[in-house]
Amino acid sequence: MDVRQPGSAAVAGPDVVREYVRLGLRFGRLVDGFVDAYTGDPALAREVDDEPAPDAAGLAARAQELVRALPDAGLPEPRQSFLRSHLSALAVAGRRLAGDELSFVDEVEAYFDVRIEPTDPDVYAAAHDRLGELLGGSRTVAERMARFRAAEACPPDQVERAVRAVAAALRPEVVRRAGLPDGEHVDFEIERDVAWSGFNYYGGDYRSRVAVNADVGHRMSGFPVLVAHECYPGHHTEHCRKELLLVRGDDQQEQTVFLVNTPQCVMAEGLGDLALAAAVGPGWGRWAAQVLDGIGPRFDADLVEELEVAARPLNSVRQDAAILLHDRGADPNDVLEYLQRWGLVDERRARQQLRFATDPLWRAYTSTYVEGERLLRPWLEARPAGQDRFDRFRRLLDEPLTPEVIRQELDAAGAGTIGTAPTVATAGGAGSVAAAGPVTPGSDGPPG
Repeated sequence: MDVRQPGSAAVAGPDVVREYVRLGLRFGRLVDGFVDAYTGDPALAREVDDEPAPDAAGLAARAQELVRALPDAGLPEPRQSFLRSHLSALAVAGRRLAGDELSFVDEVEAYFDVRIEPTDPDVYAAAHDRLGELLGGSRTVAERMARFRAAEACPPDQVERAVRAVAAALRPEVVRRAGLPDGEHVDFEIERDVAWSGFNYYGGDYRSRVAVNADVGHRMSGFPVLVAHECYPGHHTEHCRKELLLVRGDDQQEQTVFLVNTPQCVMAEGLGDLALAAAVGPGWGRWAAQVLDGIGPRFDADLVEELEVAARPLNSVRQDAAILLHDRGADPNDVLEYLQRWGLVDERRARQQLRFATDPLWRAYTSTYVEGERLLRPWLEARPAGQDRFDRFRRLLDEPLTPEVIRQELDAAGAGTIGTAPTVATAGGAGSVAAAGPVTPGSDGPPG
């Protein structure tokens, strides 16, 4: 058939962009939660809803057909590259849903275009030593960390006030540095007795609903991480900027759908994890203490920053646990012990992490928490001379970058990826913040 792509001459072959969106919506019918957000043509969504029930193997085959059609679609290479990587991920997702076996390491690479490997426990032991030095005292590091967390626990009835205060402080800086479209808005809701910590629901038209769980034991110094990740300049800001610039400005309709288990997710989670570093940077502890003064208990502003850096390596404990469980046949009870020992989490949190790592849909998503920040932090630091962090970060908000593009730019700059695990782990393509390590907030629930 003969179609016209926006800004291109007539080309032979299927309308790959529209078919990619349609394919993603079909995956959403097959697996609840596979479509994290859709802001495109409602008529297309209705068409897909009216179709016969999809078949996983058929969806995999269709994804492969669209990959083969890409060279004749008349799209510029950056868009072809984006679609190629996402269609390839969908082809594997379809085969997995049809029953194909795949190792955990290979599955992560197929979905997210990152190759993972276990971390040497000596790295974790060194992190424990550093945390112990910072915390002082003579009890175990786990006991000292638990006491530290408890001292700055936010009362549940103060959670909404704290979230709104941080959002109000962050938003003007994002408006100044990146700009937000007219009509942009976030509605906050406080939830109780749910599995996740924070959850972003992007509804299109520059509006999000961010739900925050008041019952997970939020720490005061964790609110800036959570709000920056979910709202300003994290997931909400990214959705707004891409809708404004790519969808409405350049008719890139592939950006109207956000799909779980695609390279889009590792980029979004890395972006969210670096949002506070980009918006505030060093000194964020004192900034947070001032913003939250009078709300909940006080905290040692300088110490929380030092602990955050020292704890980063521990975030990959969850990924290692998944490798042990899925690829090395470890007993689940041994995996629980591993999570508690090296991740410095209690049994309840370890069980929640294990539940997430064994969910058929979300098990590979564990790695987005680790690999997104691991990929993007060195890229952020390898910015051109004279460019500040936020200007570099803004490219993540505005451009449909992929892991492949990030690696190419790192290679060109002579900087490899640095083996540091992320500061905070998040669940959800643009969704919820999950437990990262001993000093960051979290839930380990499924993404939004």
